[in-house]
Amino acid sequence: MDFVVIIPARLASTRLPNKVLHAIAGEPMLAHVCRAARASGATEVIVATDSDAVAKAAEVAGASVAMTRADHSCGTDRIAEVAAQRNWPDDAIVVNVQADEPLMPPQLIDQVAKALENDTGAAIATACTPLSDREAFNNPNIVKVVSTANGRALYFSRAPIPFHRDSANADFEGRAFRHLGIYAYRAAALKQFSAAPPGALERIESLEQLRAYELNLPIALVEALAVPGPGVDTPDDIAIVEALMASKTSSESAS
Repeated sequence: MDFVVIIPARLASTRLPNKVLHAIAGEPMLAHVCRAARASGATEVIVATDSDAVAKAAEVAGASVAMTRADHSCGTDRIAEVAAQRNWPDDAIVVNVQADEPLMPPQLIDQVAKALENDTGAAIATACTPLSDREAFNNPNIVKVVSTANGRALYFSRAPIPFHRDSANADFEGRAFRHLGIYAYRAAALKQFSAAPPGALERIESLEQLRAYELNLPIALVEALAVPGPGVDTPDDIAIVEALMASKTSSESAS
C-alpha cells in the first residue's frame, strides 16, 4: 500500500531546547525518527519544519523536506500545510510521526496506515495498548481510550475510563487501554481537521484528537503490535533512551 510519513519538527521546546537535534547515541534525535519512518515501508518520508537547521539534519538523514510556516500551534496544522502544498488527493494516507519518538517501531507506523486503508469508512486511524498498572490508569498525563465493538475509538480522556461505578478498586485489566500518539489521516480529513477551531471537548481535556468527534470524523483504533519506547522531553529522557538503544544493540549482537 502507498502512504506518506510526515514528521513535524520545530526547535522551540521549553524543557529541552533544540531537542529534535539533540544527540542520541551519536546522532540527532531526528535521524533516529527518520530511520524508523523509512523502515516502515512509506513511499516518502517528509520532515515538515520552519527551521533551516532541522531541514539540513533531515536531508542528512535521508528524508525529504517541506518548509512550513512558523506560526503553527500544533503538528497537525503543520502536516496539513504540507498536504496542501503537495495537493494530494482526498484519499491519500498521511501518517503523523512525532519528532521526539526515537524509539518508534516501524511496524506500528505501517500498522496504523493499513488500519486506515482497511477501514474505508474511517477518516483517521490511531493505536492503543492495554493498561495493567493502576497508577498509570489514574495518571492524567496518560491518555486512555475506549472503543466500540467494531474497532472504532469511542472516546479519549485523561480520566480513568472506563470508570467502575461501584468500586474505584475494581479490576480494570483487559478493559483499559492507553492511547499511543500516532495518527494516520486521509488527506481530506486532515484538511477538515486543521481548518476547524478547537472544540469544547478538546479545550476541556486538552486533547487535540477530541476535535475529530465534534467534526464527526470516525477514528479506527488498533491494538499496537509493537509499542514505542519512551519519548524525549527532558535531558533525563535521553539517558533512558540511550540505555534502551544500547540494550537492544547488545541483544541483537548476542543473537
